[in-house]
Amino acid sequence: MGKLAVQALRVVLVLLFGGSLFVQTVMLPLIAVNDSDTRPQAAGMTWALTVILILWIITAQVILVCVWNLLTMVGRGTVFSPGAFRWVHLIIGALIAAAVLTASLAGMIAPGDDVPPGMVLLLGGAVIGQLGVALIVLVLRMLLVQAAGMRAELDEVI
Repeated sequence: MGKLAVQALRVVLVLLFGGSLFVQTVMLPLIAVNDSDTRPQAAGMTWALTVILILWIITAQVILVCVWNLLTMVGRGTVFSPGAFRWVHLIIGALIAAAVLTASLAGMIAPGDDVPPGMVLLLGGAVIGQLGVALIVLVLRMLLVQAAGMRAELDEVI
């Protein structure tokens, strides 16, 4: 992977992580406070939704950190080592956790009258998408295992 591409991806990861921290620590609580003041009868639901969204952002942050560490391993040429699997497993786990959080969000808003039609269906589609990405990463993990085996065989030949 070219050094320019690695540096560009690192910049993107830093921007995404910083932006997610801002949304997580400033924006979501401000929105929750404003919504609780505007609709006091729904304050409990507002804070529950805020907590779910904050946890969802944490799953995204875990994925960003894992990608950063995998990028570091690529730069060192150690991405085919067993240590890479730990980061891939964390990515898969974070994606599954995000899907569970999204499903719980859909379950929380389903009985509400304030929810636009189709919102729960859209969240269900997001759950399927998140689980699909987790399966894609799992397949990529299998490819990483095969590549690591091929590299070991190549090292024996050389």
